[in-house]
Amino acid sequence: MFIKQYPKIFLKKKTRLPKLFKQEEKREPTEDTEELQPQPPDDSHNIAIHVKKARGGPTLYEPKNFEEKLVEFLDILKKLPIYRTLREHRTVWKMLKTIPDLTSQLTDEHLKTLSRSVISETWVKGSTVVGNDGFYIILKGSARPQTKAYKDLIDENESTSSFIPQSFQGFVSNEDFKNILVEMHTPSCDPMLRQWSTFGTLEVTAQTESDTKEYSVITEEDCEILKIPAKDYVRLKSENIKLENKEKMKLIHKCPYYEEWPTLSICELVALIKWKKFPPGHVIVESGKIISFVAYINSGYCNIYRNIVGLMKLQPKKVKKNKKLVCMGKLNEKESFGEISVLLQVPFTCTIVTGKEVEMAIIEDKDLFELDPVTKQLMLHTAKPTFGHLKDEDVKNVYLESEQKKEWKNFKQEE
Repeated sequence: MFIKQYPKIFLKKKTRLPKLFKQEEKREPTEDTEELQPQPPDDSHNIAIHVKKARGGPTLYEPKNFEEKLVEFLDILKKLPIYRTLREHRTVWKMLKTIPDLTSQLTDEHLKTLSRSVISETWVKGSTVVGNDGFYIILKGSARPQTKAYKDLIDENESTSSFIPQSFQGFVSNEDFKNILVEMHTPSCDPMLRQWSTFGTLEVTAQTESDTKEYSVITEEDCEILKIPAKDYVRLKSENIKLENKEKMKLIHKCPYYEEWPTLSICELVALIKWKKFPPGHVIVESGKIISFVAYINSGYCNIYRNIVGLMKLQPKKVKKNKKLVCMGKLNEKESFGEISVLLQVPFTCTIVTGKEVEMAIIEDKDLFELDPVTKQLMLHTAKPTFGHLKDEDVKNVYLESEQKKEWKNFKQEE
């Protein structure tokens, strides 16, 4: 009943009829007049602001300091991921981006996905935390490792278990950051793990006794520890591999030479594919040379050039032979090249240069030679030499046509 009656206590704005138009003389502003400043929003009815002012805390429009952000971060982590709002998921992701041990080994997209499933665990003093089932970050408290060496999240290389976050500037002011540096544990001979220290792994390993000790720590006081489950990372990797393989298969299947290929044969090629990017103007292969891979263009295009020997006038009775490259066409998206050159070890009859940044799926020659004979024969049967239909006469005609256009253009400019 109170909530229903609550809006009635406020004054309601009176409805006014529009004023009649009246032409007024323009007045020049005097020097003493000040520019109107934008008024802050009217929060006279916002109870939250009055409560904060009464308790001596900052208002809603003041930036939060690091301690407040950390408290908010811990409160969010105590919720089950399914009950977190989009804003809370974004807050967790931003905080995880400030931890170098994560950002140095995980892509931003992977970290964003994993941030949606992280949880916080509370451990009392003297507890043994086994970290071989996930990656752990100490948010409050301290712990002592059972072994000195710690492994990376993914690789088998040793990494430092304690560190200073390098990108807190987005969340913390300079003064706050200086205060944190005093309290935080810098890398030293002391093996104690303190706030923002990390341990554990994202690789799912067999839980042997040695592995258990290697990733285990003993809490020296009550701790709040963030956990990224290793199973979530393995599931994420497997989903990404499936999506990537699906994209590779779609790319190969759309190339003209592979439209009629059976799915099983395409799957053999997908297992050998690697992604590679080339900048604009990069020479993929020169005429007269054997290419070292088969390529499938995913984005961008390549220009095809053929060599021609032209004559250049030096003096009235002297000419000089000059080699020139004539553009004969393009290789666009969803087209392939290099099959015949690699499998038969035949030199290219043209030069391929990227027109703009090109992303390709490539299969190296050493991997292609290991394919079963049936797949190799199928590739030789369906593929054709890149622009192999071109004859010398075609190149000369294109060259003469381009030279005539240049002369006509110069003639027009002189007129």
